[in-house]
Amino acid sequence: MAKRSGFWRTRYEISAAGSVIATWDNSSWKTGGEFELDGRHYEVRSNGWGTKFTMTDESGSVLASADRIGRKQWTVEAGGQTYHFERKSFFSSDQELRVAGQPVGSVRQAGKWRTDVAVDLPGVPLAVQIFVMGIVVAIWQVQAAAA
Repeated sequence: MAKRSGFWRTRYEISAAGSVIATWDNSSWKTGGEFELDGRHYEVRSNGWGTKFTMTDESGSVLASADRIGRKQWTVEAGGQTYHFERKSFFSSDQELRVAGQPVGSVRQAGKWRTDVAVDLPGVPLAVQIFVMGIVVAIWQVQAAAA
């Protein structure tokens, strides 16, 4: 679960098992953000169109990449794995993790004002889950700006 810090902020406190494990700081609604997890610093950046994202560590090594962001179906590659995501429906901003075409996890808006983020991505490494969450938040911000 990620809770937004303040109504106008794009900063989220990410919790697992009841304690804060990382803070996602979205520097700009489209270009990415950064977080620290287990003493490691990660940076997330997008291309100019916001359709591709990469996650790097403090040495600049690319640990994950995402492609086709903003489309109904998109992918994340990390650690030799490809994760397939799909927008739940035309009317929903929820994103589903799919394996063999079946939903197995999701990233969705949660909380009273729908400003929090519920992340349920079984089998996906924690840093990659935060990367995906940051991408989904960027998608939501682009959608909100267009509305």
